Amino acid sequence: MEIKITKTSTPKAKPTGKLGFGKVFTDHMFMMNYTEGKGWHDARIVPYEKITLDPSAMVFHYGQEMFEGLKAYMGADGKARLFRPDMNAKRTNATNKRLCIPQLPEEDFVEAVRAVVEVDKDWIPTEDGTSLYIRPFIIATDEFLGVAPSKTYLFIIILSPSGAYYESGLAPVGIWIEDDYVRAVKGGIGFAKTGGNYAASLAAQVKAHDDGYSQVLWLDGVERKYIEEVGAMNIFFKIDGKIITPMLSGSILPGITRDSVLQLCRNWGLEVEERKISVDELITAQKEGRLEECFGTGTAAVISPVGKLRYKDDVMLINNNEIGEISQKLYDTITGIQWGKIEDENKWTLLV
Repeated sequence: MEIKITKTSTPKAKPTGKLGFGKVFTDHMFMMNYTEGKGWHDARIVPYEKITLDPSAMVFHYGQEMFEGLKAYMGADGKARLFRPDMNAKRTNATNKRLCIPQLPEEDFVEAVRAVVEVDKDWIPTEDGTSLYIRPFIIATDEFLGVAPSKTYLFIIILSPSGAYYESGLAPVGIWIEDDYVRAVKGGIGFAKTGGNYAASLAAQVKAHDDGYSQVLWLDGVERKYIEEVGAMNIFFKIDGKIITPMLSGSILPGITRDSVLQLCRNWGLEVEERKISVDELITAQKEGRLEECFGTGTAAVISPVGKLRYKDDVMLINNNEIGEISQKLYDTITGIQWGKIEDENKWTLLV
């Protein structure tokens, strides 16, 4: 893929002080168009700027869009690394297939990410725990009011230097198990990385925040009793020494950090189960002292230990609201690989 590069003549000042998440954006962005009959074309890196769309653009009216999330890390050796971008490329096409968005060659996705990060490599922060967040997304741009797949699309990648996703860092968070709203069902779009899933979560998230909880843990949309995932991450439990996570059933996002955790735990000889787990089983395990750890996994937070779960009138305190041994080991290992501090035995990183 040939990429035309136009660099800005007015570079921005780099942010100073404490970095937040997703608030500051770099000097450049990647763009590429799709036109039916022509395919993907006009790959380019241009100065970061506002985009112009017609008010009738289909993305506004029918929600045909997708996005991804990954990070670039600056190692102590001065080398910038991407973490498993090939997996983001595969997941992009899985989402695209479900949403009738044209397939994007995986090698082009990876090259686009690598190229725009290389152009803005000096934006990658170097402080401990920081990274350059990468947001690729595709939107439908046809100027037409009608429920049908668009014939034109825009693929964009923007970059944001970011600090820790949670201000509390690795301090355990409280999670609200939602007992009213549902987010997704098998056969729907729960497994896809698309904005509709997140819009559907907002009402419950506001309710949880109002009660002092950081995130919402969803139950299945049919029986309303099986654990699925948290709004921004997959969920894991350590019960009786076993690492348990809900199996992928079409309504759960196949997280890349989730997959990495499963591989690492199996490599370490831990017993791992991907299966249905009911909220009643969870409550019983906690009351009997068998729920040893709980943590979330995701690109933004990496590993997020959970110290408290609330379901209706039950409030479950986990590991005395302290980070668990496995949670800490997973965080240290994954971030160690990402920052080039420990050997990447699984060949997960790609140098920029």
